[in-house]
Order: sequence, then structure tokens, then C-alpha cells
Amino acid sequence: MDTLDFTCSAIDSKGGFLREYTGRGEDISPEFAINDLSPNAKTLLVTLEDMSHPIKRFTHWVIWNIPAANVIPKGIPHGKHTINGAVQGMGYGLHRYAGPKPPNGKSHKYRFTVYVLDCELDLKPFSFKKRVLRAARKHIIQSGEVSGYFEGYSLREN
Repeated sequence: MDTLDFTCSAIDSKGGFLREYTGRGEDISPEFAINDLSPNAKTLLVTLEDMSHPIKRFTHWVIWNIPAANVIPKGIPHGKHTINGAVQGMGYGLHRYAGPKPPNGKSHKYRFTVYVLDCELDLKPFSFKKRVLRAARKHIIQSGEVSGYFEGYSLREN
């Protein structure tokens, strides 16, 4: 499997999440700009995990069957099926993107992972990340990740 290089509009140059992409802001999915996408790419799979949550790698978002392209647009609508056949599954964001929203006064680390697949996955929208990744495992031809931090606002700031 090759490494995938991509950028994500949600994370600034210092590694912090921009507020519009969080549960404390507009809570919209970010844009991903993908470099060196394999010519064998058919679909993309994206996960967002809270790496600091007591539940290890807590899932905020899982979306698959995104048609392979150099850009995943920001603001993917809520729903089980969206943008040209993509499917949003189960997680904290039930069939939608759910951005960072740690408890007040706490800083959490979040990780986006983008997987490039050589096929579409035949899974129901009620699938959880673990099932999706298990189905994708033999079809991943590239993957990459980017992490960022977000701190919940203290009660004084609200």
C-alpha cells in the first residue's frame, strides 16, 4: 500500500482545527485536496476519529464510495447517501460529519484518514467504521492521515 499525500481545510498550519469545522462552529465537513492519486483509484473512504476520547479512536465520521477525485468538496450534506453515491455510516455523526467537540476546557487530538480503494464497497449505511474498514482492507491501494487539535471552550468563554 502506498502513502497518500493530502491536505485538509479543517486544520491550520499550526495543527489546530478551524472553528467552522467543529461542533462549536458550523460543523461542516472540510475539503480534502489529494495529491498523486493512483490511476487505479475507484473510490475514497474517509474517517474522522477522536484519538483522546476515553473510547479508543472514537468515530466522528465514516464515509465511503466517494468517487475517486483529487478534491473531496467541503460541506457534504447530511444523509445516508450523498455526493454521487457516497454513503455515510454510523458514528457520533449518525450519517453525517460531526466535527470535534471535546468537553469544556479539554484539548483532544483528532485524526482524518483517507483511504483510496480499487472498488466500491457494498455496505449498508448502518455499518460502523470497524465493519467498513474490514470490508475495505484488501482493496486499499493508498492511505494517508492528518491530525489536528481542538480545545473545548471554557465556561467563561461561552
